[in-house]
Amino acid sequence: MTLPPSSGPAAASATIVPHREHWFYLPARCVSVGSARDTVRDRLRAWRMQSDTCGDAMLLTSELTTNAVLHTRSEQVLCGLTLTRAERRLRIELHDESRAPVRRPQPHADPLEESGRGLFLVQQLADHWGCVRSPRTGGKVVWAELTACS
Repeated sequence: MTLPPSSGPAAASATIVPHREHWFYLPARCVSVGSARDTVRDRLRAWRMQSDTCGDAMLLTSELTTNAVLHTRSEQVLCGLTLTRAERRLRIELHDESRAPVRRPQPHADPLEESGRGLFLVQQLADHWGCVRSPRTGGKVVWAELTACS
């Protein structure tokens, strides 16, 4: 599915015409994390991405999807992959329907907690990442970018 380009800060990489893009909706449930990861893997393999890029993208997708389904009251989430030709950038976006104020989530957790380290992984793996109001859902979008190797 191809959606019209968004505008504003969330569309920073969309100002460059994408070489390829892929969008898909999933129910905002924990079982969707595996589906999101599988969809990203299959799409990046079809795009002939190197296994390192594919593995990092799958992990980023898992963490962003988990964060969205656990911390919002959305009915569904919108996942997007955009690959730009000129910059060889892969952008992963996770849009939710949350009307809460947009704040960049903090990527740290208490050392004794069993969870809460997902955004720390995002910060470590991604070249850039952030959170802004989603022009596609009206909620927010958390995004991450990688240098794409093919």
